[in-house]
Amino acid sequence: MLGSLVGGEMLFQFANVLVFFGFALLLCGLMLGLGALLRPSNPQTAKLSTYECGEPPSGSAWINFNIRFYLVALVFVIFDVELAFVYPVVAVFKSWAEKGRGGFAFVELGVFLVILIVGLVYVWMKGDLEWLKRIPVEKPTAKEPARRAA
Repeated sequence: MLGSLVGGEMLFQFANVLVFFGFALLLCGLMLGLGALLRPSNPQTAKLSTYECGEPPSGSAWINFNIRFYLVALVFVIFDVELAFVYPVVAVFKSWAEKGRGGFAFVELGVFLVILIVGLVYVWMKGDLEWLKRIPVEKPTAKEPARRAA
C-alpha cells in the first residue's frame, strides 16, 4: 500500500513537469504563430539577398579576424561563469556557517577564486588583455659591410 502511494506521488510530480512542458510548447507555438500573422511580409530582391546590411556584398567572405576578439570574449565568459558559480555559494553561506560547514565552503570558494586569479594574472602577464599590442621593432646593430652582387 505504501509503495503504491509513493509511486503515485512520484507520478503526480512527473505529471506536473509534463504539464509545464506542454504549456511551454504551447506558448512557443503561440508566439511563433502570432509573429507570423502580425509581421509585415514584403519580399524584395534586396531583402532576400544573403547579406542584408545596406551594402552589396564585396570581396570574399573568408577574411581573417583578429584573435584578440576571441581572447577577450573567452576571458569575459570565464569570469562571467565564475560569478554564476560564486553567487549561489555566497547566498547560502550564512546557513552553511550555522551548520558548521562554513569553513569548508570558505576554503573551497577560496581555492576556486585563487585558480581564477592565477589564470587572470597569466593572461595579464602574457599581454592578451591589451587591445593594442605593440610590435617589437628590431634595433639596427653595428653596420654590416655592404654586400656586393655576385
